[in-house]
Amino acid sequence: MRAFWCELAWTGGDEVDAGVLVEVDGHRIAAVERGVSQPTSGATRLDGLTIPGLANAHSHAFQRALRGRTQGERGDFWSWRNAMYDLASRLDPGLYLPLARATFGEMALAGITCVGEFHYIHHGPGGGPYDDPNEMGKALLQAAREAGIRITLLDACYLHGGIGKEPNDVQRRFSDGDAESWSQRVEGLDDGPGVRIGAAIHSVRAVDPESAAMVAQWAGRRPLHAHVSEQNDENFECVEAWGRSPAGVLERAGALSESFTAVHLTHPEPGDVRRIADAGAACCLCPTTERDLADGIAETERFRSAGIPLALGSDSHAVIDLFEEARAVELDERLRSGERGLRAPTELLRYATEAGHSCLGWPDAGRIEPGAMADLMNVGLDSVRLAGTDPADAVSAVVFAGTATDVRNVIVGGRQVVRGGAHVDIEVTAELRAAIDAVWR
Repeated sequence: MRAFWCELAWTGGDEVDAGVLVEVDGHRIAAVERGVSQPTSGATRLDGLTIPGLANAHSHAFQRALRGRTQGERGDFWSWRNAMYDLASRLDPGLYLPLARATFGEMALAGITCVGEFHYIHHGPGGGPYDDPNEMGKALLQAAREAGIRITLLDACYLHGGIGKEPNDVQRRFSDGDAESWSQRVEGLDDGPGVRIGAAIHSVRAVDPESAAMVAQWAGRRPLHAHVSEQNDENFECVEAWGRSPAGVLERAGALSESFTAVHLTHPEPGDVRRIADAGAACCLCPTTERDLADGIAETERFRSAGIPLALGSDSHAVIDLFEEARAVELDERLRSGERGLRAPTELLRYATEAGHSCLGWPDAGRIEPGAMADLMNVGLDSVRLAGTDPADAVSAVVFAGTATDVRNVIVGGRQVVRGGAHVDIEVTAELRAAIDAVWR
């Protein structure tokens, strides 16, 4: 049995509690006691604000190597994609493992305790499989384990280079040829401690309706994610080819359900929000990437009003900071509406915690309560950004002014992974530098 004494803690309600003792048995929270004025004997002291661990619900780990290399270039999503393809063409398992481990280590430093890795670089150059056809996916699982965070590997079916188009030279690395071959390969991946295996339909550009139906059938109750309506061109081509929006195609394919998450949904067609809501599906927003790629601003108030659960992801990792993703949901909507305070800071935190874990297949995480996974992240309130914070307003201060660099301690499943702002196992900055240099060498 371990114990953590939290100077201040947000346990999911509307208020912050002072003096919260969290007792941990194995990987789960055994008890939560409020009003404990001093740490008990043997308890680890966590000064500042402690909240549940964060869930990064949409990640492409390899794209961390693009940071700073594309942001200053003129262009749009499609020109950026060419740079991404260049990067993807360079990777092999030996390069991907250290890059992903360091990227997941950066996530741990940012308070992220679980990642949804949307994985589509499956094969070797030219599309030939490795001796182990899941070698790239297993590198990601190993990377998460060594970085100390949980992972839901969303293995993506990616078959076409666009609607009615063959894959290009790089895209052949992504493709299994057909959905049946994809499903046979994914059968070689297993759930395990800290691991969930889910599925992804990359997009309607890359997966035809019949194949999408096969992926949805394979997924069953497992998490199933898809990029949906990230670009208007995607919508136009989909309607032209199949007479329905991307969400409409996925609905007809049987993909929309309580296990489904639409990533982005930046440009929904009429009726799409209701389709997603009626299915009980979620939406994952990635505001920093959506801004970086000039995708647009998602109509989050419509999603919220329809009752669609919202999760957050750092996607291409222009930055890895879920506080930034959370506040962007509110701040971008303020630009659209001209109105402030549409969402309480606690609601924004739920997107980053409970909702994110739920859409990744971890419904027992993202809360500080008995029986939940023992995931805690602790933010110092003594930085120049947060100095002078009123304890009663700590959540608001952290959500709207805090950054990933304010994270001091992170506990994943009862194990401390970050202590005093440093990863306990990885020298993350040095590993990132070495891994990215190796990729571009």
